[in-house]
Amino acid sequence: MDGKHIAIKKPANTGSLYYNYKGFFSIPMLALVDAEYKFIWIELGGKIHMSDSQIFTDSELIKCLEDGSIGLPPSCPLHGETEPDIPYFILGDDAFALKSYMMKPYSTKRMTDEQRIYNYRISRGRRVVENAFGILANRFRCLLGTLQQKVENVRDLVETAVVLHNLLRQRVVMAANEVDHEDEGHNFVQGAWSHGPHWEDVPQPPLRGNLATVDARHQREHLRDYFVSPVGAVDWQQRMAGFVLPAAVEERNGSEADDEDED
Repeated sequence: MDGKHIAIKKPANTGSLYYNYKGFFSIPMLALVDAEYKFIWIELGGKIHMSDSQIFTDSELIKCLEDGSIGLPPSCPLHGETEPDIPYFILGDDAFALKSYMMKPYSTKRMTDEQRIYNYRISRGRRVVENAFGILANRFRCLLGTLQQKVENVRDLVETAVVLHNLLRQRVVMAANEVDHEDEGHNFVQGAWSHGPHWEDVPQPPLRGNLATVDARHQREHLRDYFVSPVGAVDWQQRMAGFVLPAAVEERNGSEADDEDED
């Protein structure tokens, strides 16, 4: 989940209602994207000063998530585990409150090595939402400029573009270099969409207070431990997170010692 500003011409008789902190008039768009770069929910509008989390808090989506009426699949163990059952969840950034249906990164202050790996894995998963916005805007390039239509027509235009984007994602094969990806060494490579103009992000004021639930904290801790376990780790995560875990150092040192013995 992420949000962007859609630049618009100043609507008549609205004062500073649509004027954002970046210095132009816009409508905020909050979107939930799946792993195939398709939009599965969007929210257009909200007051211009509202952050992603505030728009989300006022949305119908959060109400459905809270009361369970959205119809998510039942909770199940993570791959390679038999317990505990983990609910399906959204990946968000630090602007959102930590909930069982919303996992976000740890604060970057005084992180442990395991938390840094968790943050890398969450960031890697969230890459699809930036790609989806980039593909949408570069396919319908009017979204990269300032839309001249009335606010209600802008909403119709954007919703239509999102629907067409989803149809094209189903019917048109995407070029390999169109989106952000990783090379054979799992090094990050920017997609073609990122070389042109970008949408502006919606501002994210820091959350006040501790809004995380106990269950959500336990769930994040389990994910953190899972990502450094034999069944949940990936070979390149230590390097991409910028360090090597002690266990990996010991294993490497042991291998070097074995090589010396053989010599």
